[in-house]
Amino acid sequence: MAGWSSELSQRPMSRTILGEAMVLYRTAAGQAVALEDRCCHRAMPLSEGEVDGDILRCPYHGLEFAPSGACTLIPGQDDIPRKACVRSFRVVEQDAIIWIWPGDPEKADPARIISYPYHRPGSGWAWKSTSWRVKCNWQLVQDNLLDLTHLALVHKTTIGGDNALHFNTTTKVTPTPNGVKTRRWMPNSTPPPYYLASVDFKGKVDRWQEFDATPAFLLAYTGGVDAGQGDGEGPREGGFQVRVLNGLTPETETTTHYFWSKAHNFRIDDPAVTQKQFEGTTQVFSEDVRVMELQQQRLSDDPDRGLVDIRSDGAGLLMRRIVQRMIDEERHVAQAS
Repeated sequence: MAGWSSELSQRPMSRTILGEAMVLYRTAAGQAVALEDRCCHRAMPLSEGEVDGDILRCPYHGLEFAPSGACTLIPGQDDIPRKACVRSFRVVEQDAIIWIWPGDPEKADPARIISYPYHRPGSGWAWKSTSWRVKCNWQLVQDNLLDLTHLALVHKTTIGGDNALHFNTTTKVTPTPNGVKTRRWMPNSTPPPYYLASVDFKGKVDRWQEFDATPAFLLAYTGGVDAGQGDGEGPREGGFQVRVLNGLTPETETTTHYFWSKAHNFRIDDPAVTQKQFEGTTQVFSEDVRVMELQQQRLSDDPDRGLVDIRSDGAGLLMRRIVQRMIDEERHVAQAS
């Protein structure tokens, strides 16, 4: 994930992804483009330049580049050297998300992009999104999302608050071809303050926390209904229901672009409710960010020192093994070719 559709305009934007500086922008016709953010002439960041129709103009000597990355104009000379080009990245825009393929463009497969219909008009969900830069390795964010026992202490005044419930609830972890599914079912539990501020419950609630996760892309479905109305499986009706998209894109080894959106299916025609939901999640995730950045500091202090795993790490450890397996497979293919 390279960003949100709402972030792109005809004003070039610089974003480092996987250690590589890229420039993202829209042409006058609205096409999303991603190029290497480095002019081939004197290495000027093209993100400091300007868009003119389909081309991106370097602010240093005026070289112009097409969305393909080819140089189309060098002021003051007619001939354009064959090497006068910058790298172009394959971009797909879907469900209000900008997707980028940083590898060989010929190997890009848009069919593998994950569908997220909750962002679409008429979906029955209202939502709001943002982009954060978090000072930690992306897998620390992934670990955090896949271990919800931390809600008890890190989020005790928002979505946590019941230590016994969060530490003792069983997490069902199911492997998928390239990820994991986690399910937590908490019947007859006390609704947290965050729920009560949004929905009037009669008393206790049946509560769930679910993740459908692939490496760096985790989709959460959480909520609660009045006790006795839920069954732990299938769709639920009414109550408090939210969906959170979590896109984790490495910027460097120790920094991450954290893209997230919050969607809700109650009072969707009231923008104030959507804003309140967004602000509540901002508070919750800010609590997580503080923890993860502190972790990264200590890990960076002594990177060779090991860690002790406990039962609640199961989903995160499984995901890390999946990531390593995919890396090993990719390297094997690269070596074979």
